[in-house]
Amino acid sequence: MTKLAFSTLGCPGAPLDHVLKLAKGNNIAGLELRTADDEFTNVGLDATQRRDLRTRIEDAGLEILAVNSYVKLCAVEEQPLEAHLELAADLGARGVRVFPGDDVPEPGSAPAYPTLGDAAGDSPTAGEIRALDRVTTAPTDVRILLETHDSHSAGAKMAALCKLLDAEAPSHNSKVIWDSAHTWSHGETPAEAFELLKPWIDFVQIKDEDSTDYKPVPIGTGDYPIAELLQVLQDSDYWLSLEWELKWHPHLPPLEEALSATWTWISA
Repeated sequence: MTKLAFSTLGCPGAPLDHVLKLAKGNNIAGLELRTADDEFTNVGLDATQRRDLRTRIEDAGLEILAVNSYVKLCAVEEQPLEAHLELAADLGARGVRVFPGDDVPEPGSAPAYPTLGDAAGDSPTAGEIRALDRVTTAPTDVRILLETHDSHSAGAKMAALCKLLDAEAPSHNSKVIWDSAHTWSHGETPAEAFELLKPWIDFVQIKDEDSTDYKPVPIGTGDYPIAELLQVLQDSDYWLSLEWELKWHPHLPPLEEALSATWTWISA
């Protein structure tokens, strides 16, 4: 049976009561909690607030797949990774969503960072080495969940980073959130991306997009190959999570509408 979650990115600023009502009314079993100062989930919560939040979500029968941070694992500047890992542990979440956020130069420009080893571009970037250092020294109570995003949107690029982590920090506790639309927008079919990422996938984000510009569109109106994705995943038990980007694309329909449409989309 499909386990469907959603990210609170789809109802920005909404109170917990609204989120729980959406989940209950739409057969939702899990949540990704967007973590920011303007949300009910943030690193500024005190111990009592954290306990209350965890209790209410658990009492509603929901699993927290991720605390969705905006930490950039490859970034030069310091990142609040440990504060988010502590929050995730306090909330009983499976992990903390992070972005790679490497400083990747534009095609044809001089590299903005040194590379290690050969000149073919197959060796780790300085940003990937920073990511390795952060993963190596991070607490391992909860997972660091690397989303296929920005500099590592392609499955091939993310798989290379994961292989580096496996080789250099074999006891690390990192997995991948497979944003399936991002890998598709970078030329990989769902089957190709799945084969690349399979050893590290924790759960799979879904949304519909229009391949003319790869921007989110109402569910069922784009051409993301959802049937192919579901075929690839048919013998697995990965969670599917709707990443409804209403915060960044306010023209989209409300989350409640999108959740209903998503069930139709994945059940067709």
